[in-house]
Amino acid sequence: QVQLVESGGGLVQPGGSLRLSCTASGSILNVHAMGWYRQAPGKQRELVARITISGTTDYADSVKGRLTISRDNAKNTAYLQMNSLKFEDTAVYYCDADVSEIMASDIDSLEYRDLEVWGQGTLVTDSS
Repeated sequence: QVQLVESGGGLVQPGGSLRLSCTASGSILNVHAMGWYRQAPGKQRELVARITISGTTDYADSVKGRLTISRDNAKNTAYLQMNSLKFEDTAVYYCDADVSEIMASDIDSLEYRDLEVWGQGTLVTDSS
């Protein structure tokens, strides 16, 4: 079973920095697009940033210039570098990935399925 595990959340002062990590593990053939979403108290989950396997990125307007998404394909890991943090960045951050999961394989064939996987979330909190 494919799993995503996030890390790096915590308490941060306004203007401070954090780096979140998200690693996919399991029977993985390919990890396609990966993304970071966030959900603040009382609000709906929203897209923060997304990155394709080739490195094309997309950002929410509210984080452009402050947050940077990147990935290491060899490690099946995505990162979110968060700089100049604001109070409104306080939220639970979730990692999302489109994954091809290996179901069965032998010398002659490979069976896989495509699925979307979510992490359990990591909390980023303003310390002010």
